[in-house]
Amino acid sequence: MRLTINGQDREVSADTLTSLLAELEYEGAWLVTAVNSEMVRATDRPACQLKDGDRIEIMSPRQGG
Repeated sequence: MRLTINGQDREVSADTLTSLLAELEYEGAWLVTAVNSEMVRATDRPACQLKDGDRIEIMSPRQGG
């Protein structure tokens, strides 16, 4: 399936947001995720079905100043 992930087109085999995070080797409940500009809570990721053409944003907190 073809998705846009953080602005980059990618071909992936994942069909849920949880499986996508695993495929891309993202770990941690502290991640912030959105599908097609809609925030997806960590508890909702396993049920979040992805479709060809979806836009995914994966963000993590950063330290700095």
